[in-house]
Amino acid sequence: MRGLLQTLRDWRSPSPSTDGDLGTLLEAADARAPRPERHLWLIRLAEWLRRPLGRQDMPADSAPAPAPLRRLRLMLDVLEAHPEHARRMRTLLQSIFGTLDATTLLADFGFSPRSGFSSELVERLRTRLLPATPDTGDLGQLFQMLLHDAGDAAWLEAIDEATLKRLGALLLDEPQTRHWRGALIDSVQMLASQIRAVALSAAIRPRLDPALLADRPFFQLAQSAAQLAEAEAAGDGGAQLQQIRYLRALLSTCRRAIDSVREHLEEHGVSVDIVFQVEQVHERIDRIEALLGCLASPAPARDWQWLLAQLARGVQGRRSLGRLFSHHYSMLARKVAERSAATGEHYITRNRAEWLDMLRRACGGGLVIAGTTLMKFAIGALGLSAFWGGFWAGMNYAVSFVMVQLLHWTVATKQPAMTAPAMAARLEHVGDSDAAIEDFVDEVAHLLRSQIAGIIGNVMTVMPVVLLLQALAWLVQDAPLIADRTAHYALHNLTLLGPTLGFAAFTGVLLFASSLIAGWVENAFVFHRIDSAIAWNPGFVRWLGPERAQRWSRWWRANISGIAANVSLGLMLGIVPVLAAFFGLPIEVRHVTLSAGQIAAALGTLGVQVLQEPGFWWCVAAIPLTGMLNVLVSFLLAFRLALRSRGLKVRDRSRIHAALRRRLRQAPASFLWPTAQVEQAAAGRVSDH
Repeated sequence: MRGLLQTLRDWRSPSPSTDGDLGTLLEAADARAPRPERHLWLIRLAEWLRRPLGRQDMPADSAPAPAPLRRLRLMLDVLEAHPEHARRMRTLLQSIFGTLDATTLLADFGFSPRSGFSSELVERLRTRLLPATPDTGDLGQLFQMLLHDAGDAAWLEAIDEATLKRLGALLLDEPQTRHWRGALIDSVQMLASQIRAVALSAAIRPRLDPALLADRPFFQLAQSAAQLAEAEAAGDGGAQLQQIRYLRALLSTCRRAIDSVREHLEEHGVSVDIVFQVEQVHERIDRIEALLGCLASPAPARDWQWLLAQLARGVQGRRSLGRLFSHHYSMLARKVAERSAATGEHYITRNRAEWLDMLRRACGGGLVIAGTTLMKFAIGALGLSAFWGGFWAGMNYAVSFVMVQLLHWTVATKQPAMTAPAMAARLEHVGDSDAAIEDFVDEVAHLLRSQIAGIIGNVMTVMPVVLLLQALAWLVQDAPLIADRTAHYALHNLTLLGPTLGFAAFTGVLLFASSLIAGWVENAFVFHRIDSAIAWNPGFVRWLGPERAQRWSRWWRANISGIAANVSLGLMLGIVPVLAAFFGLPIEVRHVTLSAGQIAAALGTLGVQVLQEPGFWWCVAAIPLTGMLNVLVSFLLAFRLALRSRGLKVRDRSRIHAALRRRLRQAPASFLWPTAQVEQAAAGRVSDH
């Protein structure tokens, strides 16, 4: 006890000498001390290894290496020179590891028991904020206290072969070797049972490929692990190696089987919980393979070194809040983006005929939005309370957007958030292929052209139609549809000299949010097989009739994403500014088509004399910039989401940027409208594929 207290005093001293500090530590190694004191001694040793090492303390023949590794070599030099210290340390380590449950480290550590984001967040906050105690029988918990530094994995991997042999010779004996082999086999059995339980659960089993289950690999996995334990108990080395080879073959089959769940999810909808379970099975398979490497190798020191380094990295992963947010964001992204990729294909025009068709459909959308604009002013004139005014304005937008969808027309700014996942899918196959990069640049050009066609069609229709309706009102009732004060207020709000551009960017966020909602709703619709329920549920069939039930099933399957996007976008455009005002946030929305309609309505009320006022032209100048920000913000957010959903790291980013710059120099017009030259080049690449 006295030696341990001296160790603690030395640890807290400002700059102890290396030799004296190590000597104090070794003198304090007492296998008869209480458990928390023995664990605290081991923690102090790990802290000593991480301390910077001065030049005067470095062994003369040491090669450049991390400071912990140089300190480890120094400690081995001391232990080899003082056998009594080596014996005391060996006895202490036996007393520590012989009483700890090693399976909590080898079989459980690094695997989250919680699939829910909130519960896992609370657990990580508890780990970070609440102190851990060394008085524990859990080796996984003690491991986190020992190797909690971000650089621990790196110096563990840097340990050379000679140092590993010296460690083994000094600190390991036959009883310890048997102890660790038993822990390895127990951990393999536990992991195999966990894999079998997850793979054969009600959520996973129906989604596995039946052909890969013909030989019952998950059942055999647990049985083979038990047979490995029997071979170890019998001391039959040949039988052990045979079971290890068989286990590895089974693990390969199990990996292919669990991968088939991902294919099922991509076709039938994504579940965050199921994706989480599949990832956990993959990680447990990797862990078993690592443990088998430690068992099968005639010289397992390197396998143990790699395993400990991976576990040290796992300490950082279990403590990191950023990794938790990134991981769950990735799973949620996949849930909402997989369906949007297919939907977004319908909004990309790739030739002149499709571009002209987009322009025509955008003109139709502008026709509907003209009525939406005037209805907005009518709702404002009713003098409703803030919430109900925002609610009915949102309903006005939602009904209008749904009407545009049902008429097969389009509102331009809704397209980017839906097309981004479709474009991100192209990046999965970029690799080292220049042709694939050119295909992606083609998609960028197609998208920009589609947006330009949509915005032009919307704006060039909504403004003349609103002016025409205002002129009819003057003729019929000798008064405009909106009052002078309302017209001046609209121009005051929509000017480029105000916060219009910031509000336009915020509207892009709402456009992106509507695509998230659309992807989530469609994924839930497909995952829960609502279309099949509509087609075959006896109640629906009795109510609708067999043929109508089939038609309704197909209709909802084709339109659920668009309806969810339109309704959610409309309600957000109306209600979000009201809610923001309730919290004192001066936030409004600026949608390019609605803004253009309001400017035209103000012109119809104030007359041609307003054309002589600079304020009117500042409002007109804001229209293209509003459209650009609506499109750009929603697209970039959706594109980032789509990349994250596929776990992509775009290593060829510079090549893609270079290809975009080259296209801008060589064919800038291709980003504005379809050119025959670019169309022919794209068609040639498609035929080559």
